[in-house]
Amino acid sequence: MRTVVQRVNRASVTIDGKVTGEIGKGLLVFLAISNSDNSEIMRWMCNKLVNLRIFPDEEGKMNKSVLDTGGGILLISNFTLYGDASKGFRPSFIKSAPPEISKPLYESMVLYLKENYPLHIASGEFGAMMDIELVNDGPVTIIIEKEVDSNYQ
Repeated sequence: MRTVVQRVNRASVTIDGKVTGEIGKGLLVFLAISNSDNSEIMRWMCNKLVNLRIFPDEEGKMNKSVLDTGGGILLISNFTLYGDASKGFRPSFIKSAPPEISKPLYESMVLYLKENYPLHIASGEFGAMMDIELVNDGPVTIIIEKEVDSNYQ
């Protein structure tokens, strides 16, 4: 599982001209799911996201999480995060899981965040063409990755 996390002042997702999800201050999270991802990795990622200390404290140091600040999370499925352009000019997406694996896991992640954390959780629509608007805060952008055989804690 791979995420690109952006600290934002606000973010929204629009599908077919209609805003379907939006947050104020918080995290915009682009999510890619690989073939080996599972519910254990999904729960690990959720915990990592909500506790990631990238918001400033009273001294301006990155010491607070989205939980501490009461912000929101906008979760967007984005299989292109696994795009590999190391050879040629057209990226390969072979590391991205097919929809029959990634869609249920993405939807489970949205539900898990909503049910387990006291935050405003918004999302895009799996497989849809989406327009994402955001106002970066900082900018602060972090890449987080977790694989079955990795030793991340």
